[in-house]
Amino acid sequence: MNLLKEVLANQVYPAMGCTEPVSVALCAAYAAKALGKIPQKAVFKLDAGTYKNGMGVRIPNTEGEKGNLLAGAMGLLIAKPELNMEILSGADKEVLSQAKKMVNAHAVTAHVLPQAHGFYVECEAQGAGGLTAKCVISGSHTHVTLLSVNGKVLREDSPQENKPAGPAQYKEALRRATLADLLDAAQQADADDLAYIKKGVEMNLKAAEMGQALQKVGFYIKELVRKGLLQMDLLSSTKILTACAADARMDGRPVPVMSSGESGNQGVVTILVPWKVGKEMGVEETTILKSIALSHLLNGYVKVFTGELAPICGCAIAAGVGATAAIVFQQRGACVPAITLAVNNIISDIGGMLCDGAKSGCALKVVSSTDSAIRSAYMAINDYGITEVEGFVGRTAEETIQNLGNISSQGMSRVDPMIVDIMEEKSGR
Repeated sequence: MNLLKEVLANQVYPAMGCTEPVSVALCAAYAAKALGKIPQKAVFKLDAGTYKNGMGVRIPNTEGEKGNLLAGAMGLLIAKPELNMEILSGADKEVLSQAKKMVNAHAVTAHVLPQAHGFYVECEAQGAGGLTAKCVISGSHTHVTLLSVNGKVLREDSPQENKPAGPAQYKEALRRATLADLLDAAQQADADDLAYIKKGVEMNLKAAEMGQALQKVGFYIKELVRKGLLQMDLLSSTKILTACAADARMDGRPVPVMSSGESGNQGVVTILVPWKVGKEMGVEETTILKSIALSHLLNGYVKVFTGELAPICGCAIAAGVGATAAIVFQQRGACVPAITLAVNNIISDIGGMLCDGAKSGCALKVVSSTDSAIRSAYMAINDYGITEVEGFVGRTAEETIQNLGNISSQGMSRVDPMIVDIMEEKSGR
């Protein structure tokens, strides 16, 4: 198995809008297409993380509207699952108008499925005459595990309904990999891999350019520079770049980004941080692109242990780990001890950052991740870093990541439901 090609194929793809509500729209589109007519109503069942991530983030092509329900209704009306994670690019003013009517009429509803572990989206759509279609996406944002019409199964990849599919084979290979394995996979990137990675760079730079026009997180970092409170150095310019890209995404701007680990904001950090740092430091472009390959691999590796949608912030932790390792790779090559120090540094720094759903504030966490990734890498390049005598840091990078995974998946198992309760209480006031 070529691990890099598997990760690029399954976790690194263009996505327009926050990937959780987009996956809700995609699931709805599958159900509507199978139904063969515009559904009259639909019920969505979601895991807690997906439900949480769709509550406060703006949806593309909606003039600033938010929510899983609107995204789901739009997916029902677009009914073009072949658009994949760019499904919302198929929306126009008429689709938005009709989707809003469905939401206001309570024709679409959503609730958390408590027993869902891992990523899970279910849509049951009903048309005229009682005809129903059901779609389940689980295990990843695009993996259809069940598609049926009136109970007749058209597609089924999981033997148990309401249970996410088992980890894909490549995820098992990731779980067994060592840091040395991931370094080797990145270094073996071929011309096709590098061209695809470069495409991701270009997409995410375009998103950052669009975000420059917004008066959000990136704007205020630039204001700090303008007022002389920060210098326009490598740290500041990279933070502005990543913040602006995240600002554009979370504002619902209709611009796709290249995701990583099936997350757009993780794609922003995973790709743009090593790209900007490498270019500023005069690193040869092929080396930069191979470092981004390592960044994608490590982002995916972290998420194997923390989960697809973890209580901790993936764009800060998983993507930050990938980005800091990439910077060290650019300067020290495949030096396992130095990269281990960088991984330990960033996890020691921001390892406890909570995810409280996708929203404009994600850009703040992207900035923190960017800052920590660069600082952690700089220290590691100079052979300084946190060791196993401190906290939950392990003897190896792999052990540190696995310790973080245990904290996230076991120790923080009640965090997502609690955050959802808080968010629902606020929205009901």
